[in-house]
Amino acid sequence: MDSERHTLVKEDIKKTTTGAVGAAQEAVAELREALARAGIRLPSQGLGVVTLAAEPPRPLVESGCCTVETARLLAAAVLPREESRT
Repeated sequence: MDSERHTLVKEDIKKTTTGAVGAAQEAVAELREALARAGIRLPSQGLGVVTLAAEPPRPLVESGCCTVETARLLAAAVLPREESRT
């Protein structure tokens, strides 16, 4: 019985893990598309490898480094027009 239960728990963890990682990958794709629409490209965008090593994984999105120009584009895209000028 313990072996059966252990197997079921492992399967549940696998489903949760797959779901969490899959959802994180979708979020990265959505963010990449939204940024592209704003004319912004972050070359090192993806999932943080270290956050996938936990059991179960707790994926975090990494956007990486960017140029000063890209940082300003990000700020302008996030802030309303009147706020980005101050």
